[in-house]
Amino acid sequence: MKIVVTGSTAFDYLMRFPGKFADNLVADQLENISVSFLVKEMVKRRGGTAPNIAYTMALLGGRPTVMATAGQDFAEYREFLEASGVDTSAIVTIDDVYTASFFANTDSDQNQIASFYAGAMDHAGILSFAEYAPDCDLTIVSPNEPAAMQQYMEECKQSGIDYIYDPSQQTIWLSGDDLMNGLTNCYLLTVNEYEFSLIMEKTGLTQAEIYERAGGVLITKGKSGSTLSIDGELYEFPVVPPTKFEDPTGAGDAFRAGLMRSIELGLPWEIAGRVGALCSTYAIEHSGTQDHAFTPAEFVARFREHFDDNGALDILMGAAAVAV
Repeated sequence: MKIVVTGSTAFDYLMRFPGKFADNLVADQLENISVSFLVKEMVKRRGGTAPNIAYTMALLGGRPTVMATAGQDFAEYREFLEASGVDTSAIVTIDDVYTASFFANTDSDQNQIASFYAGAMDHAGILSFAEYAPDCDLTIVSPNEPAAMQQYMEECKQSGIDYIYDPSQQTIWLSGDDLMNGLTNCYLLTVNEYEFSLIMEKTGLTQAEIYERAGGVLITKGKSGSTLSIDGELYEFPVVPPTKFEDPTGAGDAFRAGLMRSIELGLPWEIAGRVGALCSTYAIEHSGTQDHAFTPAEFVARFREHFDDNGALDILMGAAAVAV
């Protein structure tokens, strides 16, 4: 099975201001605001939904293809992804702009002032499966430039490519018609609880009607685990307790990665959802979305500390299966 991951490719610039923003704002002058905060910490991290998903799939032994647009500053990021096992041949560089970037400054009270620069992501509409991934069997349409998301779905429908619909952060910006079109006849709809409620509100569809239109529905619920309704069955997946809690950012992408790699391997749904749950735990144990690491053998060993897979995950380890 050839899997292609679409979505944003971005850098995250995370800064920390040691004071309080409120102490530097004049209440009756907010309409004329002009301030500068001297930050003491800054980190730059690789991000974007598409590379996040593909990175964890590669950790599980896959070699997914990312189809996305990036900017003139992407060369080192591309090298990292290739070294991690991700196929970047369908990532197109737009030379006169920068890669999409998220700039966030957080103060001592955890208030945040942030900006998002779309950059190369605005050009995502130049891509097509026919040109850049003609052998695609399954894709995921994850958050990206909204018009490009719609374009990818239409191409999938017309070409008979199975697609997972993952509107996630873009749910708030997509119209009800866009969301209804995306979830109708998708292979799988993947959202969190809030996003699912927002979809119902914007489309006017009931939960039952969404379940009827989509091939399957995965809803992640944070500490409460997740549920998957597919093939007339409802599966419930618990969380895997983390050894430490660093940052939940990227946990949803990691879950999708585990689920997609499981689909690629033909694993049963009751195992696939638990693979996704463990991938999420690895992500929240690290502060970056691509800073966790494990070998397939290490993953399977930890999985078996919590779940019984009846040997289904031996396929993940290949030759290493004998050693576990």
